[in-house]
Amino acid sequence: MILSYTQDDGTVEKLSTDDLSAREAAAIEEAMGDMQWQRVEALLQLQEPTAMLAALWAFRRRDDPDLKFDDFDVPGFKRRLTVRITRAEIEDSLNNLMMQAISSKSEDTQIDMVTPHLRNLAADPADVDAALEGLGKGHLAHRLQD
Repeated sequence: MILSYTQDDGTVEKLSTDDLSAREAAAIEEAMGDMQWQRVEALLQLQEPTAMLAALWAFRRRDDPDLKFDDFDVPGFKRRLTVRITRAEIEDSLNNLMMQAISSKSEDTQIDMVTPHLRNLAADPADVDAALEGLGKGHLAHRLQD
């Protein structure tokens, strides 16, 4: 996932959770009340403030190892912090959806339902179309745009 942080001067810093070390991920889990990483990721996708703050805090600790989570804050977080998913995460979501939908023979319908949500979460909405093409479902991307 890509965490975007708009700094005071208006520049946007983009940080990828893929770049976190295992210890940094563990520190985020601990800061969030010993929550498992899978749940932290789900909360990041939901734009949950504490999850976004904890992720940014973990990156800031690289420069300031003594920075305490309880002392860290981002005023105006609603306009300054966002999380978007990467193409690999989009592909994972669509692959999981396909696996579930194949047995019910309703994959096109289910993909139609989730695609707008994936576009909203995507760092680059064009990645959704590319992932659909990769699944052999490019016709759904074109149908949604028409």
